[in-house]
Amino acid sequence: MGSVIISVTVFVLVYAVITFELVNKAVAALVGVMVLLMLGVVDEHHAATLIDFETILLLLGMMIMVAVLRRSGVFSLLSVKIAEMTRGRPLYILVLFSIVTAVLSALLDNVTTVLIIIPIVVELTVGLGLDPKLFVISQAVISNIGGTATLIGDPPNIIIGSRVGLTFNQFVLNLGPPVVVSFGAALLLLWASNRPVFVPIQRSLGKLFSVQLLLEKIRFDFLRKPLRKNLLMKALGCLLLALGLFVTQSLTGISPGVAAVFAAMLLLILANVNVEGVLEDVEWSTLLFFAGLFILVGVLEEEGVIQWIAHNVFLGLGDNPYLMVLAVLWISGIVSGFLDNIPFTITMVPVVHMMLAESPVPNNILWWALALGACFGGNFTLVGASANIVSAGVAKQAGVDVSFLEFMKVSVLVAVVTLVIASLYLMLYLRLSL
Repeated sequence: MGSVIISVTVFVLVYAVITFELVNKAVAALVGVMVLLMLGVVDEHHAATLIDFETILLLLGMMIMVAVLRRSGVFSLLSVKIAEMTRGRPLYILVLFSIVTAVLSALLDNVTTVLIIIPIVVELTVGLGLDPKLFVISQAVISNIGGTATLIGDPPNIIIGSRVGLTFNQFVLNLGPPVVVSFGAALLLLWASNRPVFVPIQRSLGKLFSVQLLLEKIRFDFLRKPLRKNLLMKALGCLLLALGLFVTQSLTGISPGVAAVFAAMLLLILANVNVEGVLEDVEWSTLLFFAGLFILVGVLEEEGVIQWIAHNVFLGLGDNPYLMVLAVLWISGIVSGFLDNIPFTITMVPVVHMMLAESPVPNNILWWALALGACFGGNFTLVGASANIVSAGVAKQAGVDVSFLEFMKVSVLVAVVTLVIASLYLMLYLRLSL
């Protein structure tokens, strides 16, 4: 009983520290693990077995490939082209950047995507005399929606895929449809609820001149670091190799984590880059954060805490599959909106396993409900998803301070509508499956 109290207390304290950003997330998680080790709740050898190395490898591989891609200059080129295509029109800025953000979030990951997109969005909107806050928030929201479509797009999906054994293709086929509809709905809501912002800039000589000057500055900044075509081709080739292995997982039996690290290591061999510099760009704190959380949740599971939560919260719902799916979707969505969706998803995976053991739901629909809830729900607040926090941080470095309430004013309606769309999709899917 003592070990149960200790493990629960440590987990709650770590969760609180993470939620209120009192210290670095990785430090908080690893301090929690160290406390459990020192108090003898778990030993270091067993703790290591609780880490889901599949998730760690997948993240590591993608981070390395993205770091090399960034060195090729392709992201800068992409930003220049989008800036030129918008020609200073606010609605074009929203639509074009949102399309790029959604696609990159699905193919890379949403945190990497906002690191690329937010700086150029801020520079473009500020230079045109627009309020950049709406555009910053919109790209964070869209990155969470776009990242929901694939196994690698959002951390909750990576966790679910690796711990359950769901493939890249399964994520695309099952989550692609609601993501596409939700993307369209989100864009429509962002436009409709902020129409005065998207009024075209007056075609005065002064405004046209300022737009032209801004575009010239963006082009000049890009030309100082020209595109490295040879490196780009190698990086894209290795990224396509990884994606190809993800898609053919059912045939090859190669896990996404192994595929990602293999492609990343091949790229480091082929590319003429400073390997140490690339490795410095890897978000090691994120990887350590995941490792620490896996241990903390694994201890809770072994102590029976997860089973208690499952029986007293979710298993009390009965065996009605519709109620089970909606409960997982909306509870995940609401909780993920106010707490970080990464530790919540790690906690929920064993709970859903127990729910399925009691009352099987076909076609992995309960897992899709968890993924949609955790990813879409992350849009409720600024602290709901890592992409939100990173977007606000990058914007602040550029002098744009997005507050908690300012974020919610834009994001809450989008979160609610996308969860409603997910509910309708899952209910229809379940009806066709029964």
